[in-house]
This record gives sequence, structure tokens and C-alpha cells, in this order.
Amino acid sequence: MRRAHGLFPKKRLGQHFLKDPQIIQEIVTKARFEEDSEVLEVGPGLGALTFPLAGRVKRVIGVEKDSRLVDMLQKHLSLEQTGNVTLIHSDILKLDFAQIVGSEEKPIHVIGNLPYNISSPFVEKLISHRSQVKRAILTFQLELARRLAAAPGNKAYGALSVLIQYYARITPLLEISRDAFYPKPEVASMVLELDFTRPFPRRAENEENFRKVVKASFAHRRKTILNSLRRALTSVDHDHILSALAKCGIEPGRRAENLHMDDYLCLSGVLDPGP
Repeated sequence: MRRAHGLFPKKRLGQHFLKDPQIIQEIVTKARFEEDSEVLEVGPGLGALTFPLAGRVKRVIGVEKDSRLVDMLQKHLSLEQTGNVTLIHSDILKLDFAQIVGSEEKPIHVIGNLPYNISSPFVEKLISHRSQVKRAILTFQLELARRLAAAPGNKAYGALSVLIQYYARITPLLEISRDAFYPKPEVASMVLELDFTRPFPRRAENEENFRKVVKASFAHRRKTILNSLRRALTSVDHDHILSALAKCGIEPGRRAENLHMDDYLCLSGVLDPGP
């Protein structure tokens, strides 16, 4: 099998089409969308998720970068007389999110099998528009999924782990083998639920400070937390960083991967990272 539905997958777009009917059904079931849900689907591709979703929810908005797939899927939707799916030919990272998602009063759901090269930027985009998104059910390469869901003390735990877990509750839903896709990717995948209605219960005094402190802490992750902050926050003097660590009860010799959310929230409240 060299192609799908007469279309060769584009490697530069990271296209891997989900083909296993059982996995498709399991994803849709675990997504737990309601009949009145409006769902943004990132990269509908051949429509493996689009059609079963359309039968369950009020509306599906599919954003697809590949014009060939938009044309093919539009024809199939017309043949099946599926009227609650809107297709948008665009790059999801460049598209004005505010024009396609719901308002803060009526946020939408998001679903998609993400190419690896857009996964992290798209998560950051979701964070920026979190007030307009209830939940996201996303398929990631296994390594990235584990990084997003990682706990302190795990080598996969990093800045993105802390930031996404601050803004959303992360729940692993399903691990998917390479065999479920065409063409077969190099690694397995995992479906995660990102629930933006259930963020970390404690909030930062200044969220911009929080983001800067988290990123600075992991900027030199092999260094101690003191040295990483000192190297990344060049406008903050050594004594001020030491004082902030002491106020938060953090030993200067610890590393960023061993600090908990509350540690970062404390640091962001007593440490001014500057512009």
C-alpha cells in the first residue's frame, strides 16, 4: 500500500493517516463529546475521525493544510450528505484562532492527530486561547506525550510539562501502536486529554513572571536551579536569586526537574525576572 485514497502522504507535512477502525472508535468514545458540542478538528486528513464525530456532535470545524485533502474530504462529505462539517484550508498555527473557536461564554472542544513538528507550538497556541477551549483530545508522538504528562523527578519533566499542567489537567487516554497508521511512523503515539476547565488549583500572582521563571529554570537543565536561573536571568543578581530560593525553601543545589508546581509558583511570586 503506497498511497491512501489515491493520495500519497506528504512527508514534509508529517502526514500519518489513522487507519485502524477500532482505535478510531475508541478515541471518539474516550473523547466524551456531547451532542451539542462544537469541535475543532486539527488536520482531518482522510476524515477518519471527522465522519464518526459528525454523527455525534453538533458541529465539526476541520482545519486542513493540504489542499488535496480538503478537496477530497469535501467531496466525500457531499456524497454522504454530511452537513455539519465546515472545512477550512489553512495552517492551524497561522490561522486566527479567535475567528474559528467559540467565545469565552461558549468554549469549544479540540481534537486531532498532530504532526510532531507542530505539536509543541500548537500546545502553546492552545494555552494562549485557553479561555475559548474546554478540552483538547490530541494524539502526540509517545515521547512528547510523556513529556507533557511527566511528574517532577522524571527526566521527561520540563518547562512545557510545568506550563501545560498549570493551565490544564492532563490525562493519558490511549496508547496507539505504529501499526494503526499509514504510513507507519517511527514511534508509537499516545492520546492525551488536556482539560482547560481543570487547571492547577493555585494561581500565580503574575502569570508572565511565572512563565519566565519556569523557562529560565529549565534553560540550563543540567545545571543546578541557582546556576540555571543566574545564567538565564542576566538582569537579576546572584544574591537576589539566592534570597528568593531561600524564601521558597528551595536548596540552591537542586535541579529544575525536581521542583514541584508550588515551588515555581513561589519563585515567580518573590523573583522578578525582568523584561
